[in-house]
Amino acid sequence: MSLLEVKELCVAFGARRVVDRVSFSLDAGGKLALVGESGSGKTVTALSLLRLLDAARLSGEVIFGGKDVLQCSAAELHELRGSDIAMIFQEPMTALNPVYTVGDQIVETLQLHKGLRGAPAHAAAVAALHRVGIADPDLRVHSYPHQLSGGQRQRALIAMALACDPKLLIADEPTTALDLTVRMQILELLDRLRSDTGMALLLITHDLNLVRRFADHVAVMERGRLVEQGITDQVMRRPQHPYTRKLIDSRPARALVSAGEGLIAAGRGISVEFPKRLPGIIGWFRSGKFMAVQDIDFELSPGETLGVIGESGSGKTTLALAVLGLVAAHGDIRIGGTPWSVGPGERRALRRRIQVVFQDPLSSLSPRLTLEAIVGEGLEIHEPALDAAQRRERVIEALYDVGLTENDAAEPLLHRYPHEFSGGQRQRIAIARALIVRPQLLVLDEPTSALDVTVQKLVLQLLGGLQRKYGLSYILVTHDVDVVRAMAHRVMVMKDGRVIESGPLEQVLGNSKSGYTRRLVEAGVA
Repeated sequence: MSLLEVKELCVAFGARRVVDRVSFSLDAGGKLALVGESGSGKTVTALSLLRLLDAARLSGEVIFGGKDVLQCSAAELHELRGSDIAMIFQEPMTALNPVYTVGDQIVETLQLHKGLRGAPAHAAAVAALHRVGIADPDLRVHSYPHQLSGGQRQRALIAMALACDPKLLIADEPTTALDLTVRMQILELLDRLRSDTGMALLLITHDLNLVRRFADHVAVMERGRLVEQGITDQVMRRPQHPYTRKLIDSRPARALVSAGEGLIAAGRGISVEFPKRLPGIIGWFRSGKFMAVQDIDFELSPGETLGVIGESGSGKTTLALAVLGLVAAHGDIRIGGTPWSVGPGERRALRRRIQVVFQDPLSSLSPRLTLEAIVGEGLEIHEPALDAAQRRERVIEALYDVGLTENDAAEPLLHRYPHEFSGGQRQRIAIARALIVRPQLLVLDEPTSALDVTVQKLVLQLLGGLQRKYGLSYILVTHDVDVVRAMAHRVMVMKDGRVIESGPLEQVLGNSKSGYTRRLVEAGVA
């Protein structure tokens, strides 16, 4: 008998039906992947299984353990959520409460569903962080979400979901923020727990490599409908539906031109340190130092892409923030020959020359601004002479550039807010916002991590086309080896805040002298 059986599930917002007669089943201990492009209805389907969409109208059946979840009372739902069915949400920074430590948030779950308190609950929280591979769990249990890297936040979210040993785990892009090696560790952990406890896993993802390695069965969604489902190997090898074939054929292709002469950016002896809480009573009186980045040099030419890869916590994003002038750093960082130590007026000019796409699109977009205001905000600062009509024209042009339209038009989207878009659509908004002021250098922090494979390919083609047309330079921070292969001229490999290997892409990825680099590359091969 199936643990979960979904029959003719329909989800509508007002008159618009976004999930249409979806049916699938999942046995105890089974692994089912739900795949499709952004906006295909994957996440809405997952949220509907726990009735987490207050504004939605639901019909059909969601049978779990013999009960129809759609007919459960509020008390029954409270008992079900987090205990029998747990969920890992797509955006770790917004899913974690910023005013509580990650340990307190795990303890809260243990208190509600297992009745643990005090020292036993704290010990269980530490053990949960240890299980998902977070280093120094005794210290990290006291950390707030903003003190963790993107990958560490995602692992903390996974630890919280697994703390109560659920029968069904719904994982919405559970490894989006994780580097390749830790991604495989997490998947192996989930598989081991599934094997030991009989837990079933419903995986929502756009990562086909992950599906191939991990899922027993796969279901493909397009525009709210299931177009194909079956055993993973059979679907991947012999897809029957054209949409499934399009997804499988969407691996990014390499198409680069030669870099220009001179330097658009350079750094010498870059180091970044943060205060570190010391254990015990001594931590009340003084703090230690954590070296996030240590003595790094780099150069970047016009039209060149520098790929920066490494595990979560290796210092990739911290280095990017230092180049952007957003964290205090030792050493010399120059953009177009100008250091960040110049006065406020010159710093504003530098800000236009270098823009950024952050890793977590939802937390980097103001929830109070419309799409038009978010994308056009940079023009108000850097091109104040433009009138409202000219700004709107530029915003619409940027939205077309990143493929963000509805029914082939961008205008209907202008007055919507970030929460009304899918994760992939929000990432495209962030890219449009960065591109609209036409910078010379773009820092891309996991620019395609939230995008499905087909949109990822389109965005990479877009970035490549812009680079060829305008001579743009990119610093690409990513854990996706396929993206690095498609975009980077040179690669820099980071571990524990240091560069352990750098050079031309073919040399570093194809003929590496470092075992660490080889493990990263092997983990990224399907």
